[in-house]
Amino acid sequence: MSPTILTKYKTYYKENLILAGPIVVSQIGHMATHIADSVIVGQFSETTQLAAVSLVNSLFMMVLVIGLGISYGLTPLIAQASGRKDRDECGKLLSNSLIINAITGLFLYAIVHFGTLTIIDHLGQSPDVVAYAKPYLGYLAISIVPLMIFQTFKQFAEGLGFTMQAMRISIIGNLINIILGIIFVKGMFGIEPMGVKGVGLSTLIDRLLMAIVMGLYVLRSVHFKSYLLKFKFTFMDKIRSKQIIKIGAPVAMQYIFEISAFSGAAVLIGTIGTAQQAAHQIAISLAALTYMVASGIASSATIKTGNYLGEKSFTDLRRSAIASYHVVIVVMCFTAIVFVFASSLLPYFYTDDVKVVEIAAQLLIIAGLFQLFDGTQVVGLGVLRGIGDVNVPTYITFLSYWIIGIPLGYFLGIYLNLGVNGIWYGLTVGLLTASILLFFRFQHRTRLLIHQFTN
Repeated sequence: MSPTILTKYKTYYKENLILAGPIVVSQIGHMATHIADSVIVGQFSETTQLAAVSLVNSLFMMVLVIGLGISYGLTPLIAQASGRKDRDECGKLLSNSLIINAITGLFLYAIVHFGTLTIIDHLGQSPDVVAYAKPYLGYLAISIVPLMIFQTFKQFAEGLGFTMQAMRISIIGNLINIILGIIFVKGMFGIEPMGVKGVGLSTLIDRLLMAIVMGLYVLRSVHFKSYLLKFKFTFMDKIRSKQIIKIGAPVAMQYIFEISAFSGAAVLIGTIGTAQQAAHQIAISLAALTYMVASGIASSATIKTGNYLGEKSFTDLRRSAIASYHVVIVVMCFTAIVFVFASSLLPYFYTDDVKVVEIAAQLLIIAGLFQLFDGTQVVGLGVLRGIGDVNVPTYITFLSYWIIGIPLGYFLGIYLNLGVNGIWYGLTVGLLTASILLFFRFQHRTRLLIHQFTN
């Protein structure tokens, strides 16, 4: 990177990194819960139960991202209102978001309880894997309700630039999840070993505590007192609810298209073999961890973009967004190097099964390739979300993952018999497609904003 570019974007690098750091840790917290589940089960149980974790996480993530997407509808609106110095609007938006997210959480619980738990018997998976998966999925289904409450207050605080508390809560929550998970799975202090069901119970307890603590922080902190003058638990109006859903629903669809592609890949891999499915879970959980870093940078880009849009500072908006692209490229190149050179070592954190480790090592090398595409596409989505452009990016994600990625993965992996590697090659091409198209969309929209308000 040339000295001229560093000088031009130095201020934006600094402000984006300061804002993104705690968000990254908090975002990792979501994924770390599922990674911890995989590690605990892999170390204290056996391969069949690890495969059950893979199956459940693949199915549950498709439901979870609907809730996360809806909750993200609040952040750019709060950031834009903050940029306009409209504090009363922030409180009203929080009221609406809390009600919407609570209802969404209950709705998603019903989907899992009455839907996913029924269809899991008909996905062509091993009966032993399904038997272990059901109770684990049941606990995760309940946990989505407190998670949505946590998300409401987290997105509100982050939209205003307060990111540290959610980070601290996520760290402490994950420590609690790990400790309880080990106790429940292994069976300690007089508790009978629960196996994979134990990590489901520990996740539920963790998310209940996180929701309570995050809510108390926002409602009692002096930082938010002036923003909550118009906040009421029972306040909901059509205009603001429509604004939140208008952004949140397409964001949810974007996540659904991407995550469901990986979930669909997991189901395809499950038809190949249990070892391949367990290896996929290891590789995808590590890739998802680095994705959370990129996602945190993208969330920071959403907030800064929303702030600058509210201030009508469009040149700053564009430069800040480009700085986010620079940061994510550097970070994802680093993680790609780690994946490639440590591909034979990282799987041992999950399991000692030599066959699973061998397959996972191959997948991590492929994951190293798509790290860059994964990072740049999520930053593109974050910037466009900040300016309220969510519909076209939704079509882009559908095209990239379900018209290109999954069909190509099926063709390479199943039809051409390249196995799990072929399925991952298809996913990589899907990510590349999304990255390129979203970057072109970002260029078009930000240049259009500058042109409209300078002429």
